Amino acid sequence: MTNNFSILYLMTILPPKLPECEAVMQEITALQTHFGGDLVYLNPNQSSPIYIPRPLFGFHKLLHLRKQEKQIDMHHLFNPDPFPFVMLRFLKKPIIYSLSSGIGNACPPIKFLRSLSAITVSDERSFKRLHAWGIENVFLIQPGIDARQFTFSPLPLDSTIRLMVGSAPWTMAQFESKGINILLKVAQRNPGIHLVFLWRHVYFEEMRKRVQQANLDKQVTILNERVDVNQVLANVHASITLATVSTIIRPYPHSLMESLTAGKPIIISHSIPMSDYILRHGGGIVLDNIQVDDILSAIEQLIYNYDTLQRQTHQADFSQSHKIAEFQTVYEHVCS
Repeated sequence: MTNNFSILYLMTILPPKLPECEAVMQEITALQTHFGGDLVYLNPNQSSPIYIPRPLFGFHKLLHLRKQEKQIDMHHLFNPDPFPFVMLRFLKKPIIYSLSSGIGNACPPIKFLRSLSAITVSDERSFKRLHAWGIENVFLIQPGIDARQFTFSPLPLDSTIRLMVGSAPWTMAQFESKGINILLKVAQRNPGIHLVFLWRHVYFEEMRKRVQQANLDKQVTILNERVDVNQVLANVHASITLATVSTIIRPYPHSLMESLTAGKPIIISHSIPMSDYILRHGGGIVLDNIQVDDILSAIEQLIYNYDTLQRQTHQADFSQSHKIAEFQTVYEHVCS
C-alpha cells in the first residue's frame, strides 16, 4: 500500500449485490489496495422510506463526510455521467470526479466540471469532447484490469459458437438499449449460437421469462452468481457487448478487456469507445448497426476469420499497474 495520500472514495450507486462482479467496484478496490482509503455510498435509497432524487444524494452523509475531511487530502467520486450533485458544494477538500461511462454529444454542466479539482475519463472520445467544450482539468486514464487472473484456453470451433455477454442491464429500458432483446432474436434465427450472460441479480426473473418466452432455454445460459470469469471464458469462443449510446456503458467494458486478455475475440458496437481500439489493433468485429442481420453477419465474419482475430488478441495490454500509476499522477497534481 502507498500512503502518500489520504483519499475518501465516494460512490453514487446503491451498494451492489455482487460487488466483486461490478467493474467500478473492482476499480475502487484496486485503488484502495494501493493507496488505502475508505468508501462511502452517497445514494440513500437503500434504507430511505421514500425515494430520494439524485440532486439530494449525499446529504444524509454530509456530517460524516465533514468529519472525514479532517483526516483526508481529497475525495474521489465515481459516477457514470457528469451530474452536478449539490452536496459536493459543501465539501472543502479537493474533489476528483471519475466518469465511469462515456460522454455523449449533449453539452455537460461546464461550470460545475470546471469547479472540480480534476475529472478523469477512460476513453479518447470523452477526453476530446470535454476539451472541445473548454474543460481543461480532465485526465485520460488508461483502462486496465488485473490481467494475472486470465489465461488463454483455446476452444475449438464446432457447430455451435458460444458467446459471452457482459454488461447486464440496470433498468428495464436497457434490455433494449444494451441489445439483450435483439441478441435473443439473433439466437432464435440461428440455433448454432449459444449465449452465456453474466448477470448481477437485477431483473433476473425478467430475463428468465424472456428466455423462456423465446424458447431459448437450450441456447442461453444465465450466470446469476459470482463466477470465475476466466473459467467462463475458457468455455466460450468470443464475447459480445452492444449499446445504442455510449452513455449507458463503460467506455472499455471489463468483460471485453477480460475476453481479449484471455485470447477470445470480441464483437462490439461502434457506439462504445473501445471499438476505436479494435479498429486500430484488431481482435474483433465492430458493428455499425444493431440489427439482427448485421449481428448474424458479424458472427459469420468472426467464425470465418477466427484464427486471425484470435492471434490479434495477443496484442491486448490492459495493465492495471499502468492505470494505478496514472491515477497517482492525478492525485499528485491535485495535492500540488
